[in-house]
Amino acid sequence: MRIIILLLLSMISFGSFADDGYRLWLKYDLIKNETLRKNYAQKLTTVSTNFSDETAKVTISEIQKATSGLLGFTSKTMTSASQANLVLKVGSIANKNAEAFEIISSKNQINITANTSKGVLYGVFELIRRMQTLASLENIKIASAPKIQLRMLNHWDNNNGTIERGYAGMSMWKWYELPERIDPRYIDYARANASIGINGTVLNNVNASARFITSEYLGKVKALADVFRPYGIKVFLSVNFASPKILGGLKTADPLDPEVKQWWKNKADEVYKLIPDFGGFVVKANSEGEPGPMDFGRTHKDGANMLAEAMAPHNGLIIWRAFVYNFDPKGDRFAAAYNEFKRFDGEFHANIIIQVKNGPIDFQVREPISPLFGAMEKTPVSMEFQLTQEYLGWATHWVYEAPMFEEVLKTDTYAKGQGSTVAKVIDGQLFKYPLTSMIGVANTGSDRNWTGHPMAQANWYTLGRMAWNHEITSAQIADEWVKMTFRTDAKSTETIKKLMLESREIYTNYTNPLGVHHVMGESHHFGPEPWVEKAPRPDWTALYYHRADSIGIGFDRTEKGSNSVAQYHLGLRNKYSDINTIQPEFLLWFHHAPWTHKLQNGKTVWDEMVTRYYEGVKSAENMQKDWASLKGKIDSETFENVEARLKTQLKEALWWRDASVVYFQKYSKMPVPSPYQKPTRTFEELKSLVDVYHVR
Repeated sequence: MRIIILLLLSMISFGSFADDGYRLWLKYDLIKNETLRKNYAQKLTTVSTNFSDETAKVTISEIQKATSGLLGFTSKTMTSASQANLVLKVGSIANKNAEAFEIISSKNQINITANTSKGVLYGVFELIRRMQTLASLENIKIASAPKIQLRMLNHWDNNNGTIERGYAGMSMWKWYELPERIDPRYIDYARANASIGINGTVLNNVNASARFITSEYLGKVKALADVFRPYGIKVFLSVNFASPKILGGLKTADPLDPEVKQWWKNKADEVYKLIPDFGGFVVKANSEGEPGPMDFGRTHKDGANMLAEAMAPHNGLIIWRAFVYNFDPKGDRFAAAYNEFKRFDGEFHANIIIQVKNGPIDFQVREPISPLFGAMEKTPVSMEFQLTQEYLGWATHWVYEAPMFEEVLKTDTYAKGQGSTVAKVIDGQLFKYPLTSMIGVANTGSDRNWTGHPMAQANWYTLGRMAWNHEITSAQIADEWVKMTFRTDAKSTETIKKLMLESREIYTNYTNPLGVHHVMGESHHFGPEPWVEKAPRPDWTALYYHRADSIGIGFDRTEKGSNSVAQYHLGLRNKYSDINTIQPEFLLWFHHAPWTHKLQNGKTVWDEMVTRYYEGVKSAENMQKDWASLKGKIDSETFENVEARLKTQLKEALWWRDASVVYFQKYSKMPVPSPYQKPTRTFEELKSLVDVYHVR
């Protein structure tokens, strides 16, 4: 009878071996290993807490969900710790970080202790993760604390329900229903974020509508803040710098104008009266047409400091984005952010964080690090990654981003000699920042599976795990995520992990080999358009970046060219400056390399480019084969979804390969190297595909 009940529970929980992806990595399906399940059960039959706030309620609820699904019973709450198997306690631990926790297990009891109830919640999710990944609960002794203070998602959502660069449906936020109705999805969103340590969320697009800080919308924001608070998540808003004119009827938004200053102070007071733990404002100013202080002859420092003064009485933050660049056809957009912000280092108020994209251009397939990470010694800089795949094939290409993030974080800035990695900059070690932050542009939407491509959920998971501990590897994160998401046999797990870990390099090879960059479709940023030479501004064209001609290809950023490489500290500058020793992946970022230039492997630049284009497509074909081997091993709905997307990915990879080879061959005048065959489609045929894909 017991076996029948367990089987029924398994079928109900697992949806009869079909899964729509809604549960993300929080799939509490019955553990099949009966011995392990019994072992876990002995330690989780009863649970007690010594705190009773709203976080305690969601913490108990989560452990009960987990035991019900994973173990087949629901843990009972006890008032006495001595009678409980699992003891959850707010107390004093060695690490004084408010989010730190300790887990210590003995033969009959597991103790999770933290300085705050939020820390206990994180500890519970760590315990659940261990069960989901089938790890032992014997003799646990864990002490964990986040390396980054603010770990946040930034939603580029608009109040009309659209998402800028969103590929998973419409916005999750149903503004027309708020504040009266709370969609249950908001709670599941909060659970997912808390499970990976994310503690902040920006609800709206950085290209911000001023409407979000009106009384009408602040009431809606408050409703979401109330939902997220028990899960340790603070709410932030992007603001339009011209709001005093748009909403307040002022004649100016000049940050040095007394009326403007007072308007923002009044607005901050209004926000915090409604939401006392509001996180702060995110600002995109004087970038891509957005208003900012430079419209009034002021500087980014003037604008940021004015807003910081308004927020300071409430302990609110200003997160000021460094994504700025000017109209300069003879300049180098690469250098713009450094030129604008380095000169003000140390002059920003204490509650300001400068938010810097991982690279100097714009979330390209592979970028060298932004020079600002080694330059801002007195002003905290935040890492901004992009989870949504704006330049990584949208939702039809499988790209696991953890290797990219890991590559960036491990890059040495040489700011204080060798070993001055980006990770040590953003976690505050190197320059002793009082504020630290890592932010990911969200890839979530209204699609039932949250992220469109089922495997893109791993990128959301990665952001939280790496922000908590940037020393965790891409492989470790992949192992966790696969085991939590699919619960499959060891061989299948290794197959999925292999696909994940290779996917980013595969995509890079068939789209942007050797440091080719910014050759995607103009405006929509999908598919190949290396031929784009006209756009609203020169640095939105492809020719501005690849500079292909009869001699070679690439943007010379050495001292013979734009000399943007000089923005790096000497150790990194030397690595990038020598065309003969530079890492091949960054060659065309820093050098206009002759087509005939020999790389260290003996191949010419042209032959190596073509080889990577073709081998990337071959690898995309192999991805299909590897995935096909999983049929019957994972749920049918996910299998068929990914299978179909891989077919589309291969079709689009072939388009990338053929368009790039045919176009660049016009300049190189060199044959496609053996054993590869020249593309059969003409340049005109390949170019016409842009119109087909543009409507997507």
